[in-house]
Amino acid sequence: MHDDGITTTAAVSARTATAATGSRASRSVVESTGVPTMSSANGPSRRDVVKGGGAIIGGGVLAGCLDDLSSGVVSNDGGEGDSYTVHIEPAGDVTFDSTPRRWVAENASWADMGVALGMDAPSAVVLTAEYRTWQYEDVPGVSVDTDEITSLWQDGISKELLYDLDADVHFIDPNYMTNLIPNWEQDDVDEIAERVAPFCGNTSFSTYPWHEAYPYFGLYEATEKVAQVFQRTDRFQALSTFHDEVVAEIQERLPPESQRPDIALLSPESTDPDAFYPYRLGDTTAYKHWHDLGVGDALDGSNLQSFTSNRGSIDYEPLLEIDPEIICLYTDQYRPSEEFRDTYLDTLQEHDTASQLRAVENGEVYPAGAMYQGPILHLANLERAARQLYSETFGEDEQLYDRERLGAIVNGET
Repeated sequence: MHDDGITTTAAVSARTATAATGSRASRSVVESTGVPTMSSANGPSRRDVVKGGGAIIGGGVLAGCLDDLSSGVVSNDGGEGDSYTVHIEPAGDVTFDSTPRRWVAENASWADMGVALGMDAPSAVVLTAEYRTWQYEDVPGVSVDTDEITSLWQDGISKELLYDLDADVHFIDPNYMTNLIPNWEQDDVDEIAERVAPFCGNTSFSTYPWHEAYPYFGLYEATEKVAQVFQRTDRFQALSTFHDEVVAEIQERLPPESQRPDIALLSPESTDPDAFYPYRLGDTTAYKHWHDLGVGDALDGSNLQSFTSNRGSIDYEPLLEIDPEIICLYTDQYRPSEEFRDTYLDTLQEHDTASQLRAVENGEVYPAGAMYQGPILHLANLERAARQLYSETFGEDEQLYDRERLGAIVNGET
């Protein structure tokens, strides 16, 4: 299962969430560049109700509890329970009448952003199998059970499931739905946005041609948007400060740039691979921990494209030409160090061709961590990668960030 997970069916069965009361939001009539204007679905929508009541807030259409809207009572004066608007590319201005409680995330990146702000886990993600939660185990007060999360992908994503989930907000890029999910058109996105909740994510873990019309978010830019939606900006500020301190302390201990390694990021086709999917070290959120550690891309200078660009694979011939000093593998599941070595390194060292690679011969083959990462998953990926790549500097079991302080931030205790 690879970065977007669309070519594979999730192994986890879907669970239909029970509808409950909560807030609603609709996308503003102010549209962002590159996203088609929403068209009306058949039948009365929440937007129709708002228009009927004449309630226009801050340049955006306010949607919310139908009982409140039918009374015509709207507010935007900054008091408790008042409406507020968040601008999120590519959706534009999204106005909320109250803080969302039930939410859906595109992937583990957005899921982790909400969890890091102290929210309960999302009701659903596209693929629960790609939401790895071992990083939460030693953070006090943080726990996510993916068995309680619905996998949206079930040989596709159905509108019926999104109706059943009845979320207050979907942190899913609307263009992700129309470009990567089979049988989804803009009218389908508009229908769910109007009748259930808006799509206001931004696919920022990898690059895509359809994303060129609007900016990618950095990891903390995206997290700040989530914090604004959930009205937890104080927690975001504490989290951002903590992140900056951790990264600065690690970077102070790194060797000079000339002594930092180049790594080859690959995803093996199996546990006994004869082919790999290459990933170029890009600027999106998936690669933040590598940039924090100052590593280079061993595939630079080659004509290899990232798997996310052409869905291509390579065999050992180009790898032997590049002969990377370190190989980091994106794999189908999390494996502890010993199991990873047994599964991949030992297999590669016994392979007639793979054993000729410098990284394999020297035992410099490591897990790359999860492709999707929010604030907590990033810190865990960063710590593990620092220990692997700079073992002479960072101890094998050295903790590079304070779990107690992180837990206190997540739980709003600081």
